[in-house]
Order: sequence, then structure tokens, then C-alpha cells
Amino acid sequence: MAFFRRHKGRGSYDLFSNYSHYLPGFGGMILLFVLFILGSLLGSLVSSVFMLAMGGSDTVMAYSMLISYPISFIPPLLYASVQSRRNEVFDTGYALDSNNFGIRGGAMMALIVSIMTLATAFVAEPVTALLPDMPEHLEAALEMLTKGPLWASLLSVSVFAPLFEEWLCRGLVLRGLMKHMNPTGAIITSAVFFAVLHMNPWQAIPAFLLGALFGYVYYRTGSLKLTMLMHCVNNTFSVLMSRVPGLEEAESFMDVLSPWAYAFIFIACILMIASAIVILRGIPVKDEKMGGCDKVDALSII
Repeated sequence: MAFFRRHKGRGSYDLFSNYSHYLPGFGGMILLFVLFILGSLLGSLVSSVFMLAMGGSDTVMAYSMLISYPISFIPPLLYASVQSRRNEVFDTGYALDSNNFGIRGGAMMALIVSIMTLATAFVAEPVTALLPDMPEHLEAALEMLTKGPLWASLLSVSVFAPLFEEWLCRGLVLRGLMKHMNPTGAIITSAVFFAVLHMNPWQAIPAFLLGALFGYVYYRTGSLKLTMLMHCVNNTFSVLMSRVPGLEEAESFMDVLSPWAYAFIFIACILMIASAIVILRGIPVKDEKMGGCDKVDALSII
């Protein structure tokens, strides 16, 4: 009697393992983006109906984001799951989340990459400062995310965004691209994908820089947990800073720090980023193309 057996004890009940055999190339990345856009349109429709039913107050608008945002990821989530199921019988897969932390261990790496994330966000400020003023409608939409009810803001940007965006941008897109191109090209391409996903240059430029950083961490460690943490740290810091008295109206830290203090912190951040990269480079990768991602065998038919 024939039955399926998964090697290495990986059960299909695990959310991440449901996608381990789907490794999209460039075309697959474009399709995932189209599916995300379709999901966003569906989420906007559901959000509009919710606001019509509940009223159009700022609080209701903030709550509607908690409904519409996850809906955006449903089409790519379903498609990737189906494709992975089709491939898992014959094709080798790679885990979305691994633990290639090197000799320092997961806790120390979590601390290192969290500090590196905040340092990178600080270093990116002069670049975004060169952009023209943000349009009022876009600024109002972003303020709704960061200045609504605190619990709703944190749930949206500190939980939902790291979970869904890292699953898509690193877990699916970057992991798939690493299979089809060299690691540097895969990291840069996935960072561009991450930037375009934000739909505006004021978020896209820092998103590209952070996306490249997240991508490099993912390549070295294979850990989606680490990139989710980094994403969470960056977004949570932004929300909390927007609520600190005296900082809520500031465009950047250049508006509140003296030039000498800003320059000192900027140089310190550069040194912290460089040190963290040196530490990451010291982590041996399991595969030159797939980095620290664990290999997942195909199902056996017995």
C-alpha cells in the first residue's frame, strides 16, 4: 500500500513548511506581485464596506487597516501553497526558516541584528531628506497607521507587517531568487521588490536599504525569525518615536539634534553596521547559493 512520508520529520501542519518547495524565479516574483495587487484591491473593497457600515471616523479607518492589510496577502499565500504542494513530491525544497546562527547563538544574533537595523534606519535619513515634501494625502494615510490607537498601530506595523511582508519578500521571493541567480543579485532584486511593494518613494528608498540588509541577514542565517524581528524593531521604533512629545512633528533626527551630535551618532551607526556585517560574514553558510537555508527533501512514495 502506498503512502507519503516526509523526510526529517517535517510535518505539513507547520505554516512555513507548507511553502518550502515553492522557489519562484523572476517570473514567479512578478506573478506574486500581481497577486498582491489583486489582494490589495480586494482588501480596499472590504475596508470600504466596513467603513460604510461603521462610519468614517479616524478610529474606524485605523481598524479597517487591520482587516484590509492581511487580505492583501491571501492570493499570493494561496497560490504559493498550491505550487509548493505540487512540487513537494519530486523536488527538493528549502526551509523558509532555519537557525544558522553560528557560534553566537540565536539570542546574541537577535541583539546584533536589532542594533544594526536601528543604525541603518538612522543612516538612511539623509537620503530620504533629499526627497520633496510628501503629498498631504499620503502623509495623512501614514499618520493614520502611526497615530491611531496605539494597540492598533502596533498590531498593524509591528506584527502584521513583519509577519506577512517577511514571509513574502524574504521567505518566498528572496529564497526563490537565490535558487535561480547569484546571492548578490537575489538580495538586490528582492530589496527592489520590497521597495516597490510600499508604492511610494518616501517609503521605498529606506525600504530598499533595509530590504538589502534583511536579505543579507537571511542569506547568512536562513532565519525568517531574525528578519521578522528586524522589521518589527524598525517599525515599532518609528511608531513610538512619532508619539514622543517634541518629536511627533519632526521630519527626521536632523531636526532635533545638533549637527555635531548628529554627525557623531551617524559615524557610530556606520561602525555598528560594519561590525555587524563582519560578524555575519563569519557565519558559515550551508550552501553557496542558498546560504543558511536548510534543505528539505522531497516526499518519498513507498
